[in-house]
Amino acid sequence: MSLGGLHDESEIRGHRKTYIGALPGRILQSLKRGGSGNPVFVLDEIDKVGRDFRGDPSSALLEVLDPEQNTTFYDNYLELEYDLSKVLFIATANSLSTIQPALLDRMEIIEISGYSLEEKIEIAKRHLVSEQLEEHGLKPEHAKFSVKVLKKLIQDYTRESGVRALSRQIGAVMRRIARDVAMEEPFDPSLQPGDLEKILGPAVFPFEIYQEAQAPGVAVGLAWTNVGGEILFVESSLSKGSGRMTLTGNLGEVMKESASTAMSYIKAHCEDLGIDQEKVEKSDIHIHIPEGAIPKDGPSAGVTMLTALTSLLTGKPVKPYIAMTGEITLRGKVLPVGGIKEKILAAKRAGMKEIILSKFNRKHVEEINPDYLGNLRFHYVDCR
Repeated sequence: MSLGGLHDESEIRGHRKTYIGALPGRILQSLKRGGSGNPVFVLDEIDKVGRDFRGDPSSALLEVLDPEQNTTFYDNYLELEYDLSKVLFIATANSLSTIQPALLDRMEIIEISGYSLEEKIEIAKRHLVSEQLEEHGLKPEHAKFSVKVLKKLIQDYTRESGVRALSRQIGAVMRRIARDVAMEEPFDPSLQPGDLEKILGPAVFPFEIYQEAQAPGVAVGLAWTNVGGEILFVESSLSKGSGRMTLTGNLGEVMKESASTAMSYIKAHCEDLGIDQEKVEKSDIHIHIPEGAIPKDGPSAGVTMLTALTSLLTGKPVKPYIAMTGEITLRGKVLPVGGIKEKILAAKRAGMKEIILSKFNRKHVEEINPDYLGNLRFHYVDCR
């Protein structure tokens, strides 16, 4: 049952018989259609339920999902109580922020992360390519997608957590091949990565790969987005001034606080870090994170900012091919953060060799398939 755009409470509870065109609610209609009193019932897009003068469907759904109440669910049309306690309800949502708190309290939350690059490649090989071949009336010998082609297609032409856009891009390639088949023009069924640019045009999302050692003041962080993980360069520069700090790169409040925390820690521990206190007080520091058009927020960059600032003030570059993630405190503690799987896989794709993260994130690393990790080395830390 799709709940997207539902704004009438009667759709859930049913209409009273005094109204013209009265019907039972969609809950009981669906049970009748399914022919079972204890089915698996999927409530799709529960976060997109609306409300207006006809009532609040979210409040009506409380009686459906609350195990204390759904044994006596009342339908206005039937004027009878119905036991919904044997039904297994599964609700789907893209965001929890728009779900009514009381309704959210009745549900067990299961977070499902997006697919990794390796998982998308397997899904494409096993399902998407064959589906698109069938849809475009082609035979398997007409198009052969290698792992390199699928990898380039995923990295350069899609940016998503699922595989819908990937399926569409494969379909676009199939249509080009179908044209060549229909026009009886010569073509090579074994696609190469270079062929994608001729068919789909230039890369839509150029993938950034770490290639060289950076100057002092630059560190590589790991970020989580709703379409997977990415590497993030934290750049800093020093100029004569009065100890002022400037932050640019479309940063959120939490990220700005991380930079202030890192700077305060450095000022309090200049001697331990081998930094000249007078140099800090008589210099202006500018921290920038590239791709300023993209909003960035979260505590994950704390340890990266601390490393970049320390590198800048000591004049020592950060060890090459090393990335990091973690929240920093004024005491120098490195706290755990989320999205570890996506971040680590992003670091591996970008060519990183070592990763620094909180010791409390070790369990998240152990959950990842070792085949995906390759030769990555992990350094688990508790404090700076």
